[in-house]
Amino acid sequence: MTSHCALDVGWGRLIFGQTFDNLPDLVDTLREEGPDRRDIAVYVEDPHVLLSHAPQEVFLDPSHTFRLNLATYRPSERPPAGFRVRALETGADADAINRIYASRGMVTVPLEFFQSPRTPDPLTYLVAQDEATGRIIGTVTGVDHGLAFDDPEFGASLWCLAVDPQARQPGIGEALVRCLAERFAAKGAAFLDLSVMYDNTQAIALYEKLGFERVTYFTVKRKNPINEKLFAGPEQNEGYNPYAQIIINEARRRGILVEAMDPAGGFFRLAFGARTVRCRESLSELTSAVAMSICDDKSITRRIVAEAGVRVPAQLTTSAPMEEIAAFLKRHGRLVVKPARGEQGQGVSVGVASLDELDAAIAEARKFASEVLVEECVAGEDVRLVVINFKLVAAAIRRPATVVGDGRSTVLELIEAQSRRRAAATSGESRIPCDGETERTVRDAGFAMDSVLPAGRELKVRRTANLHTGGTIHDITDMVHPTLVDAGIKVARAIDIPVVGVDLMVTSPTGPDYAFIEANERPGLANHEPQPTAERFIDLLFPLAIPAGVRQVMDAPQGRAEA
Repeated sequence: MTSHCALDVGWGRLIFGQTFDNLPDLVDTLREEGPDRRDIAVYVEDPHVLLSHAPQEVFLDPSHTFRLNLATYRPSERPPAGFRVRALETGADADAINRIYASRGMVTVPLEFFQSPRTPDPLTYLVAQDEATGRIIGTVTGVDHGLAFDDPEFGASLWCLAVDPQARQPGIGEALVRCLAERFAAKGAAFLDLSVMYDNTQAIALYEKLGFERVTYFTVKRKNPINEKLFAGPEQNEGYNPYAQIIINEARRRGILVEAMDPAGGFFRLAFGARTVRCRESLSELTSAVAMSICDDKSITRRIVAEAGVRVPAQLTTSAPMEEIAAFLKRHGRLVVKPARGEQGQGVSVGVASLDELDAAIAEARKFASEVLVEECVAGEDVRLVVINFKLVAAAIRRPATVVGDGRSTVLELIEAQSRRRAAATSGESRIPCDGETERTVRDAGFAMDSVLPAGRELKVRRTANLHTGGTIHDITDMVHPTLVDAGIKVARAIDIPVVGVDLMVTSPTGPDYAFIEANERPGLANHEPQPTAERFIDLLFPLAIPAGVRQVMDAPQGRAEA
């Protein structure tokens, strides 16, 4: 067995404790951890003794070790539906793995590491690929202990299982684990181990379902900024939702005092030096009542931004004669009906194509506002631009909730399963409502809620792309066309609002064609990680707390903010 094995896996090193004869050597190896890396010492014997050698530097990781006996493992008889699992092949695959890592708050890997020559190579990278779009939607890494350190037990381990939070197909994580287990079993490995956080109940349930059993091995890590939550306790959370919490966390990292006001409503107070600012999520005292009232009324917003030269769709209000509204429907073919006031997609009907549908959509919208807007339905993709201090900070395509058939489940069952996944990925903020709009969308696609959706068949179950109704969000900050950026900044300046989410309907995010939809005075900054939305928001509120390097970016004469 190779001694002192510290295997580089890109995001850090796996330090195999059983290859060290004495604990001081293991501590010295942990001290060699590189900047912004996460080393992990696994299979540590006598961890309590190890900690005594460097109590200020290392800590016992609060994770459990699980083991799958590959001699008794039984493969699933059900193949993946709508995706396939394969080995990493290209640089694009490596990019996608890092994208998924970043979306899950994991440490990313230098791209050149994925395909750097290692002979023999103990690392196995698998990806799950959407068969319809080719998009990578999950990944897992395996380590062959025999190739890593001549393990006499012929073991293997699983690391970095991660599924894209926007993925729609069920069973991606299970398929990745099974494929890795089967590959190692075919190579003669005796077992597959993994480490999982003690409170990750969803993952533990999956592993136990697959036959993993808990074993008493321990993991030790260094006290570094990446691991801070694990040894210093969780960040304070007074019951705020993710949109307020991301701002509170950033403020505390800057040494800004946070005072809870009304967690249920998202209200808090920030103080730095002599300056105090009250906020409700990303809405602060810096947004004037006038700007907020403009955003609150969609018809007023439209008039204001149209005067600033922003393209807007044709629109009527239901105060117009019904004959005029009917002619408007005939002229445009398909309409959007929405309350003049409201948020989170409530009461919005898209693709209204008949007078009966129009009457029903107006009645639904009137549940949320007395004034209802009837608007030309512009085809394309829904883009959200986050503009802070009149600079673009983040851009994303928002797509409507979609389910993928497995040939066994009804549409309703798929919606419920997808809704649970979206809720889990967004701390309960995103769910697919089973209401009249969902039923109409499903019916117009030729299905009923109790229809069994064929395997691999994609079905949009909402027409609007709001996150709160199950929509997904996909970052396009680095590819959005300058004309769209210019439109977003024009909207912000026309309303004179320092923080705003601008919604556009676009033909393509890389092209100049667009139509303005609405402006949101309280955009959800947490939806755009890893773009630095919370950082730029705190920069706006407290300029004296801006790091020097960021200050140079803020002063740059350009429309797009850099990370």
